[in-house]
Amino acid sequence: MPDMSLLLAMGALLMIIGAFAGVLAGLLGVGGGIVLVPAFFYAFQTLGYEGPHLMQMCLATSLATIIVTSLRSVHSHNKKGAVDWAILRTWAPGIVIGAILGMLLVAQLRTNTLQIIFGTLALIVGLYMGFGRAHWRVGQAMPAGVVRATLSPAVGFLSVLMGIGGGSFGVPLMSLYNTPIHRAVATAAGFGVLIAVPSVIGFLFVDMQSGKPPLTLGAVNLVAFFIVIAMTLVTAPLGVKLAHAMDPKPLKRVFAVFLVLVALNMLRKALGW
Repeated sequence: MPDMSLLLAMGALLMIIGAFAGVLAGLLGVGGGIVLVPAFFYAFQTLGYEGPHLMQMCLATSLATIIVTSLRSVHSHNKKGAVDWAILRTWAPGIVIGAILGMLLVAQLRTNTLQIIFGTLALIVGLYMGFGRAHWRVGQAMPAGVVRATLSPAVGFLSVLMGIGGGSFGVPLMSLYNTPIHRAVATAAGFGVLIAVPSVIGFLFVDMQSGKPPLTLGAVNLVAFFIVIAMTLVTAPLGVKLAHAMDPKPLKRVFAVFLVLVALNMLRKALGW
């Protein structure tokens, strides 16, 4: 039976994390995973879990929450006719293959290596968020053929390495190929489902060995999953209301700075500085 005081401490930390992730998702349209993974990492470290597979659990648990949030998001966007199902259908096989390959790689890596990978990719995402421009284009329509066959697995693969859904890579990619931003955001939610479902199924069979928090199935911590889902359901609408009440553009730049600092701190810890 898990220690009740430990479960209460985990619950309190995870409620704060879930609330913060929900507000950010609603306010800035950023996927929760890019916040949840470092937040899970520091929370479980604070609780005394510092094993070689800690980052595996953080990535897997983040992806598990993305199944729920992405499905809800796709449903909401589809009611408004914003999801581009043609893009989803043609990109789905590659994204799923990339997600499975990402899961298989993550299952073989240890926390230190995964910290370096997350920190590097989060730094790139943060810099793009801070300095990217809406008018940048590399093409007038989403690519097909060899380009799609290369990019679609890359989206799935890199997203699993960061424990995130489709937004951080999918939205910039679709924007660069001239997809309207509202359609890119809606369709990227579908990317999130394609990324999270196959990878989480795989993570349920990963052996975390010893030193894992209570109620962990495979690499997915069920306490974190349920609490974060509950909190984001409550706080995401608040973030949406705030987004309509203020200009989110300067807030995105502030979040970009925050993300760069989180990435640099993750890299610092991984390198032992």
